[in-house]
Amino acid sequence: MARGSSGIVAALTAAAVAAVGFLAYQASANVPDDLAAKPRATSSASASAPAAGHGKPERKKDPLAVPAGSGTGMRVVYALKDRRVWLVDAKGKASRTFKVMPSSVSAVPGTYAVTSRSGSVKGSDGVPIEHVVRFAAVNDVTIGFSAAQDGSMEEPDPTVKAGGVRMSRADGDAVWRFATVSVKVVVVP
Repeated sequence: MARGSSGIVAALTAAAVAAVGFLAYQASANVPDDLAAKPRATSSASASAPAAGHGKPERKKDPLAVPAGSGTGMRVVYALKDRRVWLVDAKGKASRTFKVMPSSVSAVPGTYAVTSRSGSVKGSDGVPIEHVVRFAAVNDVTIGFSAAQDGSMEEPDPTVKAGGVRMSRADGDAVWRFATVSVKVVVVP
């Protein structure tokens, strides 16, 4: 009997280790690029001492912080310069943030609302896309968030007038669930 019991214990232990390994892999695969990056080593003197000629050390901006001046309440915040989107809950806390790839035409900074959505269409660049969330138009070019069905986020062709703000498929799923029609979208510089 002891021999049979040890085999069962060994099998259960192996299954538990495999399950933990799988869950660890899933967790690491879903970490935003900014959080997965290893911190750079800095000398303690340069980190704590102000730069020569300056009274105070320069503070680095937290890339995960919701941009100041982006409004209040539940909203999608899109920062043009940072090429980043935040999904912000009603209390003003970001539930998710991620990098995006804008197209050749961008919305001007301001407050918009989601006007329409499409589950799956062909983008103006000919790429099949999904989870399209439209919120603005500039010179007859519709601006909206989407994910390429092949997962690509390539630099757009500057000669093609397109308004898609591309993101990963996982981020596209999150925007699709969060940004229903009439949800506020705030574009900041």
